[in-house]
Amino acid sequence: MAFDACMMRAVLSEFSDNFPEAKIEKVLQPANDEIDLVIHYGKKSSRLLFNVGPNAPRLQLTDKVKENPLKAPMFCMFLRKRLLGAKITGVVQPGFDRIAMFSVSGYDEMGFPSEMKIVCEIMGKYANFILLDGEDKIISALKMIDFSASTIRQVLPGLKYRAPAMQEKLSPFEIDENAFYAKLSDFPSEKSGEKFITTTYSGIATQIAHELVFRATGSVDTPVAAINKEKFCSVFSEWQSLLIEERYTPTVALDQSGKPIDYSYMDITYLGDYATCRKFETLGELFDLYFAEKDRLEKIHQRAHDIRTLLSNAKSRTEKKLLIQREELADSEKGESYKRAGDLITANIYRIKRGDRSLTAIDYYDESCPEITVELDERLSPAANAQRMYKLYNKCKTAKTVLTEQITKWEDELLYLESVQSFLDAAETEQDIADLRDELYSSGYASRMKGYKAPKVSKSKPLTFTTTDGLTLYVGKNNVQNDRLTFKVAEKDDIWFHVKDIPGSHVILVTEGREPSDRDYTEAAGIAAGYSKATGDHVAVDYTRVKNIKKPAGAKPGFVTYKTNYTAYVKPIKEII
Repeated sequence: MAFDACMMRAVLSEFSDNFPEAKIEKVLQPANDEIDLVIHYGKKSSRLLFNVGPNAPRLQLTDKVKENPLKAPMFCMFLRKRLLGAKITGVVQPGFDRIAMFSVSGYDEMGFPSEMKIVCEIMGKYANFILLDGEDKIISALKMIDFSASTIRQVLPGLKYRAPAMQEKLSPFEIDENAFYAKLSDFPSEKSGEKFITTTYSGIATQIAHELVFRATGSVDTPVAAINKEKFCSVFSEWQSLLIEERYTPTVALDQSGKPIDYSYMDITYLGDYATCRKFETLGELFDLYFAEKDRLEKIHQRAHDIRTLLSNAKSRTEKKLLIQREELADSEKGESYKRAGDLITANIYRIKRGDRSLTAIDYYDESCPEITVELDERLSPAANAQRMYKLYNKCKTAKTVLTEQITKWEDELLYLESVQSFLDAAETEQDIADLRDELYSSGYASRMKGYKAPKVSKSKPLTFTTTDGLTLYVGKNNVQNDRLTFKVAEKDDIWFHVKDIPGSHVILVTEGREPSDRDYTEAAGIAAGYSKATGDHVAVDYTRVKNIKKPAGAKPGFVTYKTNYTAYVKPIKEII
């Protein structure tokens, strides 16, 4: 969910309960858009994290230690001068917005006691960290906003701090059932209940609105006209009480593969069977898990930027070549008409004179024997005109053969690039990225990977699962690994699985010399479907003995052929439970 005003209230409540006062012992800036304050109170120590980046803006307490740059940024050095040794004496949330204002008692640059305020604005790409003096004048900010960036609100040293303008909405703390019913009655009945909540009340994220509508109706997109007003009001009032009484339940929703997909300060039920929920003692622990995974995946995405660019450009070039060659192949189909024209010229050569521009003759190739006109080159003799048509025919015939081979080659190349893209999308570690980079290098893309040096040994290992009946499954994470599993690791009587006609992993079911059960086959096929680009609940998966798999000479990594196989239709899975 988005870090809304309700989540801000929950975080500040957790902070106030644990640190009614706090001494700032360290100021760190591990990233351009993150400030960490190491704070201490009594026997408690923690880090107050301010992330004001566009991807994961948040405020939280954490015990995680991050790597910091060897040389601190200028803003971090400035904050150290003003905040080290200072005390945080309190915190408020102005206007129930996504803003936290910390009161700080410290010292100015001359060493005299000074009252300051730290303002943390968590507003997506407009998030900011601002330091104010005792008169609410801006001392400095992580992100300066001048008149060229905004004509409405500037954030510059010396200016009086002004909070962002708020929309005119009701406060979620105003428990007034009559007002709720009146607003609901006036709201357009065709619009959803979620729209009613987010439009009428301030500080509520869309996911929370979905949750409330789901609890009232059993669906997240129920229109206002179909909602039981009494039930809806009861659910909303119960949620208001949760906020007022601060009965928070930090919860993270995990998908079927165990990746976090949503978080909240309350129970999450609207995702249904699609997700499982994990509860935490504190919001800090919740954020550590949720954003650690998100940060890891974002880091992997950044590390793979060059590969994504390479694949995108290569696919565009390949698709362009295929388009041109298919058009040329369509033109080559005219070859038979050239041969027919040559035959007609030869059959009627006695009627043609040098200088004639056309020949009208009966087409005996057609059952209805129509008269057709053949265009001639008036500069050539009749025999030369016939030879010209036969040459065009032979040219088309040769072109058709060559183009068919080239189109097959480039279609295989495009399929290979799509398979690499599939594995790149599924990459979970930096080693997975390194393996894909090495695969592309070995496949002839070295000239497009500047400064790349192939590693001596690849340390990556395939994914391993165990079926319910105890057999081992190996899943390739890239095309090189697919080849290694199929032709070096697997025994000839093991079972090979692959999603039909779609890029995906090679999956090997190790039989250990015995016949697998039906459940083994189903689970292996489900894993093969899950680790592919296939979608839907009925995915076609081919399977056969490894001894039936062949690799054509000179084929790209991961490309194989097979004839003797069966096909199963299964639901994709990412793990075996």
